[in-house]
Amino acid sequence: MTAVAYKLVERREWEAARATGAYDGSAVDRADGYIHMSTAAQLAETARRHYAGRDGLVLVEVSLAALGEALRWEASRGGDLFPHLYGRLPVSAAASERGLSVREDGAMIFEDGATGWP
Repeated sequence: MTAVAYKLVERREWEAARATGAYDGSAVDRADGYIHMSTAAQLAETARRHYAGRDGLVLVEVSLAALGEALRWEASRGGDLFPHLYGRLPVSAAASERGLSVREDGAMIFEDGATGWP
């Protein structure tokens, strides 16, 4: 598999996680019982489908080695395997963070001025 995955998080939720040391997931994550993440190849479609028209987001790059047995690769959209975390996401597993918004058409616009992905 891959060494990293990505999680789009509302900035206020990520700031709260940084204060406590772990992210418990979005309302959708908690309802599903795991934290949804995407690989680099899956991220643009995830942004388009689930975050279009939203701002105040953070893209968290997650080091998967730090997650241990709580990480499972499971089939989802189109049979692709997605990384799912069954537990809290430790802030210490974040390799990087980038602020962004997602336009209505699904394009990711990063605070540093970069557009698109990767």
